[in-house]
Amino acid sequence: MTRVVDRLQPGRTVFSVEFFPPRSDAEEQILWKAVRELEPLNPAYVSVTYGAGGSSRDRTIRTVGRIARETTMLPMAHLTGVDHSKDELRHVVGSLADEGIRNILAIRGDPPGDPMGEWIPHPHGILYADELVRLVRSCGDFSVGVAAFPHMHPRSTDVETETDHLVNKIRAGADFAVAQLFLQPEYFLRLRDRLAARNCHVPLIPGVMPITTPKVLSKFEHLAGVPVPSEVSAALDPLAEKPEAFRAAGIELITRLCERLISEGVPGLHFYSLNRAKATREVVDNLGLAEGVPQPV
Repeated sequence: MTRVVDRLQPGRTVFSVEFFPPRSDAEEQILWKAVRELEPLNPAYVSVTYGAGGSSRDRTIRTVGRIARETTMLPMAHLTGVDHSKDELRHVVGSLADEGIRNILAIRGDPPGDPMGEWIPHPHGILYADELVRLVRSCGDFSVGVAAFPHMHPRSTDVETETDHLVNKIRAGADFAVAQLFLQPEYFLRLRDRLAARNCHVPLIPGVMPITTPKVLSKFEHLAGVPVPSEVSAALDPLAEKPEAFRAAGIELITRLCERLISEGVPGLHFYSLNRAKATREVVDNLGLAEGVPQPV
């Protein structure tokens, strides 16, 4: 089995890409165009998300299975515990194993329809993500990752408690953690320092999303759970009616963010691609992260 952590090379920053499962034939074509365009860059791994309540379960399994069969890339499946019993979760893990998938990102998940709504666990399900990590581990030889929140999970009361939850997930058997979006690197670096202070040293991989349009920028608040930083708004808002200038400035901003993270020694950069390849390719090219290309000094 090739594990995600085996693709994280000491002394070099690699990159990975996140996709979501297509909901129609048209989306399927868009996704596979992106897959084929990104494959030659040799990402360390690619992940496929899993809808709340298992709403995309079959599509997730089908997509990661096809990536495993038809490409050279290492696929990782997301798995959430929302509205699933433990038996149902074991069944999903078994279905992923049947497709040759041995890397899973274990996420508790948010209530369907309202990420800030009350969490109501399935009567025979899990309450916290560390339970899901243990469940996946109990199903066989899997490499398991978990989510991390530089800005804290929306339900967390303070950063120390939030860090304790992440440590619990790692102690339960997670090999690595992938961080939610941020635009100010200090939040990620402080989280990394808090983990180190707890003697927790698994790879922590930052998540980044190329900013190409005002609509994409607006997704940041939804995904990260915090407002767009004022300095980013000041740089990009005046360009909202100038698509080419906005896109160029957004790509440059994310490139600079990634360069800072690389200088801080991150093991990888996880790109939220929105099932498109062009912007991710541009940032990867700017950074020299494609296989065999020297990285910037």
